[in-house]
Amino acid sequence: MVERITEIYVILENKPSQLGDLCSFLAENEINVDAIGVFHDTAKLVVQQLNKAVKLLAKLNYTTELRDVLRIDLENRPGALAELTTKLGDEGINIEYCYGTLSRKGGGVAVIMDVSNIERACQVLGV
Repeated sequence: MVERITEIYVILENKPSQLGDLCSFLAENEINVDAIGVFHDTAKLVVQQLNKAVKLLAKLNYTTELRDVLRIDLENRPGALAELTTKLGDEGINIEYCYGTLSRKGGGVAVIMDVSNIERACQVLGV
């Protein structure tokens, strides 16, 4: 399954406790994190209560941005990710970043991808 979703891109200081503080704050406010990717000074979050999370993060002066990305369920087997990424690459679609998560369906996996052309990627992947 391929799904177009919105993630929260959060700027973090690159120092100890920043990620812990962010995750603790979300947990205290009953925001469940479905997927997270952390890269040097940013966190990319997929959460269940998007609007509530954005409002709460703004109150604590986090710099955030909403981004449309793809959530793609994959079989948990060797080559599944290679097939997906090759298919996109063969169509000239660049993968800006990618991170993984456990699938909502037991036993599967999913990747969250930001791509250079989300509309074309959706066409290529049959969405």
